[in-house]
Amino acid sequence: MNWRDHITVDPEVCHGQACLTGTRVLVVTILDNLAAGLDHAEITRSYPSVTRQGIQAAMHYAAELAKERVVALSR
Repeated sequence: MNWRDHITVDPEVCHGQACLTGTRVLVVTILDNLAAGLDHAEITRSYPSVTRQGIQAAMHYAAELAKERVVALSR
């Protein structure tokens, strides 16, 4: 999957934050829902414009961003 086919960043939409293409659903919203333990069905029920592929794209996007930056974890 190419996440770029499912995620858009447009300064005119949601202040330029990453959204699922064709929606105003922020990628961070999808990731927050996944982190909270919601499954694909629960997310698509809450956000009917979101597809399973969009959810997968959000996870791929997050994985790509995680490769770009190293964050020191303090103990």
